[in-house]
Amino acid sequence: MRRPGLYSRSPRTPSPSAAGPAPGNAGPEAAATAAGAAGTPSSGAAKAARTGPGRKSFAALLALCVALAAGGGYYWPRQGNRALTQKDIDSAVMRTLQTAALPSPAAKAADIIRPSVVRVVSYGPEKKTPEATTEKRGRNMAKGKPPEADAEGDNERGVGTGVVIVDKGVILTNLHVVAGADRIKVTFFDGLESIATVTGVQPENDLAVLQAQKIPDDLAAATMRSTADLQPGDQVAAVGFPFGIGPSVSAGVVSGLKRSFRSPEGKQELGNLIQFDAAANPGNSGGPLINMQGEVLGIVTAILNPTQARTFIGIAFAIPIENAAAAAGMPPF
Repeated sequence: MRRPGLYSRSPRTPSPSAAGPAPGNAGPEAAATAAGAAGTPSSGAAKAARTGPGRKSFAALLALCVALAAGGGYYWPRQGNRALTQKDIDSAVMRTLQTAALPSPAAKAADIIRPSVVRVVSYGPEKKTPEATTEKRGRNMAKGKPPEADAEGDNERGVGTGVVIVDKGVILTNLHVVAGADRIKVTFFDGLESIATVTGVQPENDLAVLQAQKIPDDLAAATMRSTADLQPGDQVAAVGFPFGIGPSVSAGVVSGLKRSFRSPEGKQELGNLIQFDAAANPGNSGGPLINMQGEVLGIVTAILNPTQARTFIGIAFAIPIENAAAAAGMPPF
């Protein structure tokens, strides 16, 4: 005979809500409570229904996408911070060259040498040579005077140019600018005027060395450059006081080397000269012939004009600076 199964009593006591109302105790209130519990879920159950597993996963995925987008936008290479290339640099340089007005090489060279250029005026008996007459007429016309007017006060024997080669006031010029003068006056770049005396001459190269009695506090000496590597076609500029006007600048090229020149009176012949085509006129004598770095290559000394006008027609000569430096007792390059 089969025995019936035996079951032990459960240690857990069922909750009243789970067990339901006891028979015989079901009143109206209990029935209403039971109906409410069965028909309306609790607040926790409602929230769980609204944010179920699917909704939570979508919200987490959306937050991850937003974070990735923000980080990617921050670390994405920006156009303004990219590295410059040689093409970018070349393009910027070309744009600058096309839009900016840059000074010419001659203008930059003239700015370098200008503080070392002086105006030289000699006073004394008036010269009677054709060249002196032409120079006098030119000076008068530049001052707005009649060509044949006589100078007032001190008689200007001649006007030329000089260049400072030692910052203590040592100046190179042409001998024919100061020869026979009773008095010599030099005017520096800042307007300071000073009496100067001749301290050395080199007649064979038409050179004279002057010493100014007063000098500017910031006087700058010119830089001299050897002509050993000078070639026809090299750019040069002449700086001086043609007919007393200046400082004036004219640019050109070296036309030839080792040229010779005989003075119109035939009294002197100069050799080993630099021929150039930058405009030079009476008053440029003694001034510097410079390269495009503002370095002195020579001292302007003569112009060639077969007519009686004695003005520039395209050929001028300068004494190499090696010879000029020797006149001042300076060592060769």
